[in-house]
Amino acid sequence: MKKVFIDRQNCIGCGSCARDCVGGCIKVVDAKAEIDEASCIGCGHCYAVCPTGAVVMPEAKLDEGELRSFSEIDSELLLQAMKSRRSIRRFTSRSVEGEKLDMILEAGRYSPTAANAQDVAFTVLGSKQAECESICVQLFRKAAEKLGKLSSYVKKFEIDDDFFFKGAPLVIVISAKNAGNADLASAYMEIMAESLGLGVLYSGFFIACTRLSGKLRKLLKLPKGHKAVKCLVIGYSAVNYRRIPPRKELTLRRL
Repeated sequence: MKKVFIDRQNCIGCGSCARDCVGGCIKVVDAKAEIDEASCIGCGHCYAVCPTGAVVMPEAKLDEGELRSFSEIDSELLLQAMKSRRSIRRFTSRSVEGEKLDMILEAGRYSPTAANAQDVAFTVLGSKQAECESICVQLFRKAAEKLGKLSSYVKKFEIDDDFFFKGAPLVIVISAKNAGNADLASAYMEIMAESLGLGVLYSGFFIACTRLSGKLRKLLKLPKGHKAVKCLVIGYSAVNYRRIPPRKELTLRRL
């Protein structure tokens, strides 16, 4: 199936698509746009910019909703919300509603990817969450037993049964071939989760376990060529934070 094609009847030859094409694979010939399909990455810029709807993407949905701009969001309020967010390590037992999960996943699906690879996958642990955490707990307890003899810092760790997911009801593993793409997706997802009144923890310890445990990787069944890059632990916070802690001064260099 073609990624993109031109409806020549509706094309007015304005050149908007050619000027905005990321790969330079659109030209206007005889007052009609033409696409070099071999070099097209299907990013959709031409589809989005065409004034007459002459650019057709067969896989595009017709119900994506109205085009909106980030400039419609109060920027000062958004910045204050970003300053106010906290990593949550204490969650209530309340489940995350299905419609909220859908919105979080949709935010991840629409995050940018290099060369429009769209190579990001989302794994909701669901019924396997307890088993995944158990594998990680056993692994870390063995490591802590050995390292504790060498490090007073490690000795302070209490690796209980909820050490990785903190009793949260929802855990999503974000994987990709390109780690940067998964990083971007997780950031989009966290912002969406926060906007829905949920708390989020990035579980770096869990990602470390995916590197160490073949049993865990087998359980996750990630797509071929994928690596687990981020793990979002999500739920309703059991903590009410009352003020914004300070940060270090901005490190800025102007070249």
